[in-house]
Order: sequence, then C-alpha cells, then structure tokens
Amino acid sequence: QPFNVIVLSFVLLADALTWAQVNVEPNTALLNEGDRTELLCRYGRAINYCRIEIPGEQRVLNLSPEWSKTPGFTYYGAGLNAGQCGVSIERVKASNNGQVKCSLGVEGEELSGTIDLVVALRPQQPIIELLSKPNRDGFFNEGTPFAARCSVRDGRPPANISWFIDNMPANKRTSNLDIITNTVNNVELSTSVQEIQWHLSPEDSNRKLVCRSHHQTDRESVPPQEAAYIINVRYAPVPQPEASVYGLYLDHTAIVNITIRASPQPKIEWTIDGAVIGQGRSDGRYSAYEPQYLGNDEYNVTLAIGGLTLEDTTKTYNLRASNELGSNDYQVRISSSSKPPSNSLDVAAIVGIVVAVAVLVLFVLLILFARSTGRWCFGGKSIKTPTNETQSDKQLELGNQGNHGQNVALLETPNGITLLGASKLRDSNGNGNGNASGNGNTRDSLSVERRPHDEDDSFEYATDRESSVYNPTTRPLKGILMSQAGGRNSRSSGASDRDDLTENADLLQKGNQLGIPESRFSRWLPKDQRELIEKQAMLLSGRTNKAAPATPPKPVKTQVTEAPANVTNSPTTPKLPQETEI
Repeated sequence: QPFNVIVLSFVLLADALTWAQVNVEPNTALLNEGDRTELLCRYGRAINYCRIEIPGEQRVLNLSPEWSKTPGFTYYGAGLNAGQCGVSIERVKASNNGQVKCSLGVEGEELSGTIDLVVALRPQQPIIELLSKPNRDGFFNEGTPFAARCSVRDGRPPANISWFIDNMPANKRTSNLDIITNTVNNVELSTSVQEIQWHLSPEDSNRKLVCRSHHQTDRESVPPQEAAYIINVRYAPVPQPEASVYGLYLDHTAIVNITIRASPQPKIEWTIDGAVIGQGRSDGRYSAYEPQYLGNDEYNVTLAIGGLTLEDTTKTYNLRASNELGSNDYQVRISSSSKPPSNSLDVAAIVGIVVAVAVLVLFVLLILFARSTGRWCFGGKSIKTPTNETQSDKQLELGNQGNHGQNVALLETPNGITLLGASKLRDSNGNGNGNASGNGNTRDSLSVERRPHDEDDSFEYATDRESSVYNPTTRPLKGILMSQAGGRNSRSSGASDRDDLTENADLLQKGNQLGIPESRFSRWLPKDQRELIEKQAMLLSGRTNKAAPATPPKPVKTQVTEAPANVTNSPTTPKLPQETEI
C-alpha cells in the first residue's frame, strides 16, 4: 500500500507540472528584417487571456481571436479555450530583436513563456589585411611566405568566411574562425575573423585572392559580399622543356617564336654555332628581336633566319633569358615539316587494326570449323558414281590404256579365301611373268589364298554390330562383294563360272574407284549405301564388254596357283594401286 501511494503521488506531481508548463514554438526565430513570422505559446487547459510583449514595441499586446486592436500584430492560434496564445507579425523590424514574452491567465494565476527572436543584420563589406608586407613596388619575391587576414564586421548572426583564388577554392592553410562580439548603440553585433597563409610561387603572380562572407541575409538578389587582393610575385624566368617549331619553308625567311614567363622583363641572347647574338642585334642571316610583353608575365621572344637551308633545320638553337632574380637556358629546334610527328595512332590506323584483327579471328574460326566438321580441304574423298552416258566411254578408255604394271586387289570371303592379282602370283613364282595368250599378249591371272580361320574378326564384327550403322536392314559388305565375285545363283556350267570370275577380276582391279576405305575386315553398311555400291560394282564389272572367261584355280592354303585372267585388246593391263583392299 505505501508503495502505491508513492507512485500515485509522483504521477499527480508530473501531471501538475505538465499542466503548469507553457510550451513555445519555435524556441528561436531567425529572421531578416521585413520578414513575416508567427510565434505561439501553448498550455494544456483553457486560458482566460493572452498577453504578449515584443522588444521594440511600446505597448503590450492583449490578443484574442475576437478582436485586433494593434495594426501589424494579430492573434495566432486555435483559440483561448484550446490553451493557445500566439501572435502573427506582419513585418519584423530590426528593433524587434530580442526575447518575446507571452503571459497566459489560468484559473486566477498567470503563466509565461519566452521565444528568442533574432532579426538578422547584414554585416559590413569584408576587409583583407596583409600580414606579410610587399616591397615598395607592391611585389613579393618567389618563395617568400604570404599571410593575410579577412574580417567581416558587425553582423547578426556572425558571418562565415571562405577563401578563393581566381574563383577557385584556395586550398591553402587557414586558421579557425574567430567570433568577436561587440555592442553598438545597445545592439549586440558580431565580427568574424580568419587568416590564410602559404609560400608564393610563380603561378601565384597576378592571381586574385578573394575573401567571401556568407550570411543569413544573403539572397539571390543580394549575393555574398567579398573582398579581393591581386598578388604580384617577382621571379626568374621559368624553365620549360625543349621547344620545337614546325612549318618553316626552305629558302624563305624563317621566324622562330618562343614564349617564356618571367617577372620582371628578362634580357635574352641567342647562341648559334658558338656565335652569341643579343636582343636587338643581327649576325649574318640571324636577327634577334626585343622581347614583347603578352600579359600575365609572358614574353614573346623572336629569332629571324634569312634564307632557311636544310642545314639550319639540323641545328639546336640555345636561348638564355635572365633578370635580376636569375636566369634560365632554353633549347629550340626547327623543322620544315608541316606538323610534329605523332606518338599516337590516328583514327584511320586504329580502325584498320581493328578490321585486320577481326578478319584474322574470322579466318581462324573458319579453319577450326572446317576442320571439326570435315569440310573443304579437310573433307575426305567423295564417291563418284558413273552415269549411263559416261559408262561406255570410261570402259573404252580403260580398255585402250596400256597396262604398265600390276596391282593386287584383296577380297575376303566368308570361308577365308582372298583373291589376288597376277602380280602377286608372279612374285610367288619368282619369275615375275604371267601366262601368255595365243596372240603373244601378256595375260594377268588371279591367285587364290585361304586365310586361316583362327584369325580373330570378332572385334570388327562386334564394333560394327554395336554401332548405330547396324540394323536389321543391313548386311555385310563382304557378303555383297562375295555375291558379286562368286555369283548370286549357283551355276553348273564352267562358262558361267568363268564369266563370274572375269567380272569379279575386273571388279577387284577397279575396287578403289568405289571410294571404299581400305580394310582387311568386313564392313556393315546401311541398305541404301549397299544398293549404291552394288550398282557401282555392276557398272565397273564391264558386263557390256566382256572378255573370254577363264576358270579360276582351286583354292590352296599353302600353294599359289595360276589362273588365266581376262584378255583385253590392249597389249598390257591397266595399273592399279598395290594390294588394294575393299
């Protein structure tokens, strides 16, 4: 219980303090002379009256929403019953600067509040005071320390200060802003003071140092006030890199100009091939002119060369400029070229390089694409299928060609038998000659070999059957060729066997014309490719121009027998690649 009583007491006390407090808005009003403003005092309960005292006004304002008796001052707020007591000032005067007091009558007592009303006064024009003194001519020497102070007097509130050199921030070392308060005619005013300092260089000569004040009274129509001082520096001629003059004409008078900076004006002399030529003098074809002032401590120095020769363009011209603070030497080169050589590439050269690189990259990409896809020069040999119109011409051409040598064609059959050309037989016999026909022409004969059955072909067959080429509509190329070599239907007559052997011998000798890759294993081909090869085999077998058939010898495993080959009208048989496999 005692604890609850204490808490309740604190609550009631806080509530009483809250009700007894007068709130003001704003706490401080910063205004310019002639501005309009509203000041408000508030209380938490209804008030009986509202009285306001303003500095500079002789009368105390008794304000109410119902009446307005003082011109320029009216009641401001939501009403007395809302506990608000405020005033609206139409035009603030400089004499109104100070504390505004509001008095509120509440239940037989009077409560008050205060508002700080600051009427700004524009300060005086800034003043720059030199702490470093120049010489009697108003010049500072190069390298000497320079210090200045800026003062902005009699402002309310105090003004801020910023430094500029030729309308650019000075970026020099400055002191803290000092505020000095003084009273003038019972009015409190403030003065702002700040210093700046640095060491002078030739670049500071003829530059404007600006002290600018910033104040509450600044407006667009009333810009900030400022003070300025022109800095004059004396210095020796400023060094510069080697100068080059272009565009001079041979056999004409050449004018060589160079600009130097110095303060005061320098004296100049030229040295050419050991000869010294002072300003205003001539020596042979060379004339040195007086320096001409261009402004901002810049001088134009001129040398005239009469009848310029090619040898003159190879010389180095030395110029010495001096004044009372020092001297400096300059080197000048001249040229008859229209413009100086450029160290950078022009736009046309850059575009050309870009285009060349793009073409090179495109060429490399095309080569890589062709190689990866097997196109153009990277592609394999294509199969050429003879037409009916060219078949007879090709057979006649093959028949009329001379047989200059022998080739071997190999064909593996399901029982392991390989058919060979006559050259293989001659090599096995050791004499190198085949059987002769009745008319004296050399005839090639075929030999038959049997490959042992124990040779493993499982890899080739397994690979072909597991590949995407193998399907129920395909069958081995070996069977196709054997059907051509051995005949599709069994024949009982010897003439039929000899015809088939003759056709197959031609097929074996012309096997490479089909474009079939060489291999010692059978190959599985799709149905459409198989039919195409069958047609080519029939065309190349030369059915329309057959020769006398011959009976092939019986196959022997270890011996090589000789069998007569087809007899052609030409004295020799055509050459074929050595041991071509199909």
